[in-house]
Amino acid sequence: MKHAPWPKGKKLVHLDLKGAPPRVEYLHKLIELFSQLGANGLLVEYEDMFPYGGEVKLLQATVQPAYSREEVLSMQEFAKSKGMEVIPLVQTFGHMEFVLKHRPLWSLREAAHCVGTLNPHKEEGVRLVMEMLRQVVELHPGLNTLHIGADEVYMLGEGEESKLWLASPGRTVEQLFLSHVTKVAQAVKEAWPHMTIIMWDDMMRGMSQDTLKASGLVGLVQPMLWDYNPNLDVDTTVSLLEKYCSAGMSDLWAASSFKGSTTVYTCVPGTQRHVDNHVQWLTVAASLSAAINLQGIAITGWQRYDHLSVLCELMHVALPSLAACLQTLSHGQFSAEAQGKVTERLGICSVEVEAMERTSVDDSLFPGRRLAELTVELNSLLNSEDIRFFENNMYVRGWFSSYHRQRKMVTPLIAMQIHNQASTYLTTLQEKAEGVREEMVRLYPDSTAQEWMEEHVSPVVAPLQRITEEIRACVNEMVP
Repeated sequence: MKHAPWPKGKKLVHLDLKGAPPRVEYLHKLIELFSQLGANGLLVEYEDMFPYGGEVKLLQATVQPAYSREEVLSMQEFAKSKGMEVIPLVQTFGHMEFVLKHRPLWSLREAAHCVGTLNPHKEEGVRLVMEMLRQVVELHPGLNTLHIGADEVYMLGEGEESKLWLASPGRTVEQLFLSHVTKVAQAVKEAWPHMTIIMWDDMMRGMSQDTLKASGLVGLVQPMLWDYNPNLDVDTTVSLLEKYCSAGMSDLWAASSFKGSTTVYTCVPGTQRHVDNHVQWLTVAASLSAAINLQGIAITGWQRYDHLSVLCELMHVALPSLAACLQTLSHGQFSAEAQGKVTERLGICSVEVEAMERTSVDDSLFPGRRLAELTVELNSLLNSEDIRFFENNMYVRGWFSSYHRQRKMVTPLIAMQIHNQASTYLTTLQEKAEGVREEMVRLYPDSTAQEWMEEHVSPVVAPLQRITEEIRACVNEMVP
């Protein structure tokens, strides 16, 4: 159905750098495209790609070099020249895997086996978080807005010190959460009085209006309500936003998604599910009371579900989805006109990356297009039943079972037939994978290409390789 376009505030594109951080030249091309597609801000989640120094230098990535100070500054300059505000996102409570995985910082975990959650009772923890924030703010001259994360604080209340704290009558895990976030937000305001502070809302969803009112967060932070579901429940979302507003938090943000929210290992996104998510958000925006001051929407593009999970869809295959989502917001629906804008802008014939067709046109309309085409092609090969379930085919199960392999007794004729088929698949896969790798290292670090190959290609190639080697060994035993 048709809505008014997204009402007001910023349209931020989320850059999740905790996986597949684009090389700087590619990053600039992406930022330029984002601004042409109608985004006017970036929500940058640096994680370990930020050039931390001093006592927190150990947080820098080691699989690939972090961005340099010059690169971080040039990215901001470039974004500003395109009319885009840059808002850094630094986790300060949950999802601190990239911090708490380091042995010297293990003692700051809330629970030993939960790498993501900071112990809220240790002064040292707040000091660490403030040092991270200080370095980030310092490297963002003129910064006005900061996102302090605080989503998915798992296992909170499970640590020894928390159990002790909670043993006092009247204390709750909700208060424990609120007191840490308030402490961090107050420290930010003390250091930078003009700073607007955004935080994720999920840990506050179940809290009563009175709990929120009494928390000290009112007037300190702007909650960002995230929901990436294509069937997002409009009524629930509206009443949640109204609840925050009644508690005194009338400055609110929304967060949708253009990639990285289908499954933890999705390789190629489907545009429609993300467009549907944005249509639901438009319905929400149209249903809010005038008291709510919608600050904008962050269109998230997760690169991993968390620091220690696998890569989701890479940026280059998700650009048609992002373009479609931004056009949906500016047209109030995903109309034929909106679709036309996307296909024309990116020079593709379909908004679904899987159906956009190979072309010989130049890449500049769609930075990373060649890699997107190769990725889609390789992905469909990797998922073809014949290849993925090669070990289940009739010939392998009938004439080359584990029983045959152990005894090295096979029908050479059929075994060679299996061998030839497996070899053909292997050659095709290896050639296509090599093409993807060559193109991928131009846009992303070598470590990303290696990880992507190990995640998507190796599991499919390994059984084929094993079969060809085992057949050769068996046939050698049986044929003079």
